Amino acid sequence: MGTGKAKKDTKSQKETVGIVEKYRELGVPIDGIIQDWQYWGDNYHWNAMEFLNPEFPDPQKMVNDIHELNAHIIISIWSSFGPKTKPYKELNENNMLMDFLTWPMSGKDVWPPDMDYPSGVRVYDPYNPAARDIYWKYLKNGLLTYGFDGWWMDSTEPDHMEFKPSDLDNKTNMGSFRRVRNAYPLMTVGGVHTHQRKEDSDKRIFILTRSAFAGQQRHAANSWSGDVITDWDVLKKQISAGLNFSLTGIPYWNSDIGGFFVWNFPGGYKNKAYHEIYVRWMQFGAFCPMMRSHGTDTPRELWHYGEEGSWTYDALKKMIELRYSLLPYIYSTSWDVTKNHSSMMRALMMDFADDKMALDINDQYMFGKSILVCPVTEPMYVKYRKEGDQYIAGGEDFSTLKTTNVYLPAGTKWFDFWSGELYDGGQTIEREVPIDIIPLYVKAGSIIPFGPKVQYANEEIGPLTVYIYPGANGSFTFYDDERDNYNYEEGAYATFEMKWDDSTQKFTIEAQQGKYDGMPESRKIFLVKVSSDVGVDSPDDDVTTKEIIYQGDRMEVQL
Repeated sequence: MGTGKAKKDTKSQKETVGIVEKYRELGVPIDGIIQDWQYWGDNYHWNAMEFLNPEFPDPQKMVNDIHELNAHIIISIWSSFGPKTKPYKELNENNMLMDFLTWPMSGKDVWPPDMDYPSGVRVYDPYNPAARDIYWKYLKNGLLTYGFDGWWMDSTEPDHMEFKPSDLDNKTNMGSFRRVRNAYPLMTVGGVHTHQRKEDSDKRIFILTRSAFAGQQRHAANSWSGDVITDWDVLKKQISAGLNFSLTGIPYWNSDIGGFFVWNFPGGYKNKAYHEIYVRWMQFGAFCPMMRSHGTDTPRELWHYGEEGSWTYDALKKMIELRYSLLPYIYSTSWDVTKNHSSMMRALMMDFADDKMALDINDQYMFGKSILVCPVTEPMYVKYRKEGDQYIAGGEDFSTLKTTNVYLPAGTKWFDFWSGELYDGGQTIEREVPIDIIPLYVKAGSIIPFGPKVQYANEEIGPLTVYIYPGANGSFTFYDDERDNYNYEEGAYATFEMKWDDSTQKFTIEAQQGKYDGMPESRKIFLVKVSSDVGVDSPDDDVTTKEIIYQGDRMEVQL
């Protein structure tokens, strides 16, 4: 999935569909939208897995409308149930609910919770296979039949409010909750994934979830860092959070772009100080395994941040479009993650273990094995004053370009992604960072395929542009398949290896391996050899390209 726009308070079917329609109208790419909890109506019916809110009068039409816009829709489900729901009643009758305070605490949707009206919501026991069967029965009958494209499994820790040590004495099917508590997300996510795989292999499962346990990657799960506060320090900490998460062997992770709680930026999208951190977070999000904007307190959709020509709008759109142009690289990297047990978001010590300077860097990383990413994590262009933790915006000042330091690991040369300028590794450089630029550097010997300009991931209306970064030998395996089924597990996919020989300046595409239904008979490919004046931001008429037609046979091209 290229990018997802989710809004915490999409309270009606009309609003949810309207957001996707607006992105299509603006010509800004979008692939997915997530419907949060509002569809079941009230807290006593929490996680009913039914459309009980009259603002969602025709859920099948909602799903169909979004699919007709060539987008996907994911819907929120939880690990807890309100006392007026059908799953609650069946689970309770079978002694499959745990007894501790969870979210939401109150039956009234107010903050702070009004405990004169307790919600009665309780967490279920996913360690019990019979409970997992019951969970799936209601999910299948209540939501799967509409054709939703994935599940947002929220609160899979699960939420545990006003903790008491005795809460851990709850009996589960695998012993006390104290003994098995940390495995809760694995059990509940795994229960959904296992049941759905038995149900249907024509649609790939996608689960977005807030928590994880060892081995959860096998259940088609992408985790996010939770309801983080919007703050510059928090943004910086998301980088190390993602890297540490990836180092556990679970490769798919993201954070809420813009932060979840916008308490520190009063006025939200009306506060220009928030604009700046939203832009910088969007730049970081473009280089995470999943790119997803989400949060409460303020809208996140692009049109709330100006229009074409305004700095916020243009910078946000630029990053979304860059993400989409990199989809061939990202999809192929995902295949490497699956086939070779790799990782998409890589701490520098994974690839530069011999460079002692790289070992402790926690605010830079590799995205795939070619692109070095250094997110900007401090304000530079919007003046503000602090009142406690709050940022109160003043004026804007773009008259002077600000800079940030970037460490380039030793053992290779590095190309500036934007300009093509070449640097030796093993040094810290100062990089200018206008508001629409995130420092990116590409390792010499890299081969990066870019896709055409599209509005959604499967549009593919144009050729590939392959950027070759000389200075070392290199290779890249391009991967493609049918995109939305499990036929690739039976060998229905195609790969071809691209190689660069630096001594002869020769580019080779090896013979294609494999095939799949709908595979193109030929591919138009533009080859671009990067140099000190040829980068991604170079004007088109200044870039020398060579056009080739690849039809699956081995090709050699002299550059």
